[in-house]
Amino acid sequence: MTEKLSPELLERCVSIKANYEEITEKIARAAETSGRKPEQITFLAATKTVEPALINYAISLGLRHIGENRVQELLSKYEEYDLKNCDLQFIGHLQSNKVRQIVGKVSMIQSVDSVKLASEIARQSAMHHITTDVLLEVNIGSEPNKSGVPAEQLEELLESVSRLPEIRVKGLMTIPPVCDNKSDTCKFFDKMYKLFIDISGKTLDNVSMDYLSMGMSDDYEEAVLSGANMVRIGSRLFGARIYR
Repeated sequence: MTEKLSPELLERCVSIKANYEEITEKIARAAETSGRKPEQITFLAATKTVEPALINYAISLGLRHIGENRVQELLSKYEEYDLKNCDLQFIGHLQSNKVRQIVGKVSMIQSVDSVKLASEIARQSAMHHITTDVLLEVNIGSEPNKSGVPAEQLEELLESVSRLPEIRVKGLMTIPPVCDNKSDTCKFFDKMYKLFIDISGKTLDNVSMDYLSMGMSDDYEEAVLSGANMVRIGSRLFGARIYR
């Protein structure tokens, strides 16, 4: 897997291996502390700006889920991903006019926050004769410049999306506000978990609350302790992002 890598990338692989082992250990401890098994937590690597060779190296370590934030980057790297033992998801803000470019390429779209977007995913999925799994994105902090449906409008969106063919709602995702301390972050995680549990108690067609996706590099342990069963980790695994 590493034979053809440059010395610079080989050095990064050493760090990735150590980081991967540390993250999986911390996820396992947090899962057990919260009364669950480590395998009940999905570790998804956020791969924005990361070279395919490094992504594939992480997959060789046992990583089974990756997520891209930007459509163009996903398309530019798509043929190089090693997807035999790993699934690819879309985790960033998605414009309706770009849905056609990724439907059929990703196993799940995590960032659905409007009926318009969901309807286009359903339309494109029908054209491909597939059903696409989605998560509904919640703006849990009611931040005016952040994507996601406000918490108080979630049930209305959920009911509308659940009626669309070729879509399955598999859960919720969120990016909480940046907080000065982790205890404040946990308050938003706890609020999301309550929404997740409340919706789990309802019976809606095409809706199963399988995933609560929250927590990233700086707060994934707290997210798991608060009830998340999917965390999206980028820089903690691959190192600081290198923008070009």
